[in-house]
Amino acid sequence: MASPHLPFLSFPKTPPPQLAAPRPLTLPFRPRAAPAAAPQPTPPEGVGPAAPTRGDRFLGRQVATEAAARVLAPDDADRRLRRKEKRRALAKKPSGLASCYGCGAPLHTAEEGAPGYVDPDTYDLKRRHHQLRTVLCARCKLLSHGHMVTAVGGHGGYPGGKQFVSAEKLREKLSYLRHEKALIVKLVDIVDFNGSFLARVRDFAGANPIILVITKVDLLPRDTDLNCVGDWVVDSVVKKKLNVLSVHLTSSKSLVGITGVISEIQQEKKGRDVYILGSANVGKSAFISALLRTMAYKDPVAAAAQKYKPIQSAVPGTTLGPIEIEAFLGGGKLYDTPGVHLHHRQAAVIHADDLPSLAPQSRLKGRCFPANDTDVELSGNSLFWAGLVRIDVVKALPRTRLTFYGPKKLKVNVAPTTEADQFYKTEVGVTLTPPTGKETAERWAGLQGVRELKIKYEERDRPACDIAISGLGWISVEPSGVPSNSPDDNIEEEYDDGELHLMVHVPKPVEVFVRPPLPVGKAASQWYRYQELTEEEEELRPKWHY
Repeated sequence: MASPHLPFLSFPKTPPPQLAAPRPLTLPFRPRAAPAAAPQPTPPEGVGPAAPTRGDRFLGRQVATEAAARVLAPDDADRRLRRKEKRRALAKKPSGLASCYGCGAPLHTAEEGAPGYVDPDTYDLKRRHHQLRTVLCARCKLLSHGHMVTAVGGHGGYPGGKQFVSAEKLREKLSYLRHEKALIVKLVDIVDFNGSFLARVRDFAGANPIILVITKVDLLPRDTDLNCVGDWVVDSVVKKKLNVLSVHLTSSKSLVGITGVISEIQQEKKGRDVYILGSANVGKSAFISALLRTMAYKDPVAAAAQKYKPIQSAVPGTTLGPIEIEAFLGGGKLYDTPGVHLHHRQAAVIHADDLPSLAPQSRLKGRCFPANDTDVELSGNSLFWAGLVRIDVVKALPRTRLTFYGPKKLKVNVAPTTEADQFYKTEVGVTLTPPTGKETAERWAGLQGVRELKIKYEERDRPACDIAISGLGWISVEPSGVPSNSPDDNIEEEYDDGELHLMVHVPKPVEVFVRPPLPVGKAASQWYRYQELTEEEEELRPKWHY
């Protein structure tokens, strides 16, 4: 039986009763700070089907890492490059391979005549008895007997002989020093101060401390006041902005100043290795020999090392690799390094047979032009310093004199400037030597480099300047060097507007330096002026020792 249909009932909705709005409270006005902006909520990654997968999260991390890498890439790349260069440089550090104790070249029996060559029988015998470190190669034996055997390509100025090592390769052998903790002893030749100074020595030494040693002070003219010379050297070092621990004036021949260098090395070494650094033919091997000879009195290790010391020779590039020497009783080793070859020195352009003529063997003695007993004036004349330098005097005051300081074997000749070209052409290789001999003179490139100098006379009672020829010596310019024969000369007016005008001709790569006059000779102590320094400048200035 069907249920009866119930009609749908709807009831009207009654609105809720309206409550009366509360009365606002009135409070005294108090200014309030603006509320800080609320941080924006991070959008949710989603849940359920919208949640990121593991691949999405991995991709997000990769994107973030790449973005950070793009920001940090320059610093990281520089750091990686520096580490790579350091590893590459340290790989060139001398290994335990046996090398010639005279030149540092690795020993071998392959190519006869090459640096480091040893007779096979001798090599086998010494190897069996573990005495390879006591072997001298065939080239060093020739050098010890006075033969000029070059082994550096491009140095010696001629194609003869076997060119085994380039100057660039010798520089590369020293590249590891920048990353090595060491004490650097830098040598400079006082006769060729500007040419042998190695202005970019920090390229080799890095941040390592440097002791500056000036060699061959025994070659300076007699009665030279070394107090003036030491102050002049320190002033030059400060101007070159080279930071050094101290400056030492030494002579390897007479052992002057060597004790002071040893004391400084022992104080500053602190367990580090000591490297002797300098340009080619600056006297590194002779200095090491003097060092060992002096240390031998108290150090048995140095005494034993004297038997096998580096070879000394006038040939640029005698040392072809770092030579390790056991020289210190308290640890640390002494290294004789290959000379840094500088293209702007005279030794880089002349024949190897003429190299000994560039090395002075006794005290320098100034050669003056004009001499005191002549009435010849400088103006209109050309001066020839061997066949290596020509100076045309365009303008000079009557009492100006040029004094040449260099090896005695190099003569100074004079000819009128109008005849200078013909004179040089006919006399080079004959009276103007080096170059020596007709064959060498025919291959001689000549004096292709020309530098014009205009020198002002500031004071008449002291030299105006020095003209230093790289690898040769220097020329002192003396405004009133020639004594006056007339007591009525008005010297004051004469030098008011004085100027010296010169044309200096040298072989093309050779450099000419104009520098403050080096105080040499008896009169130098009278005209040399010491720098007036403040206490702070005096404290920062390196001290010199003799």
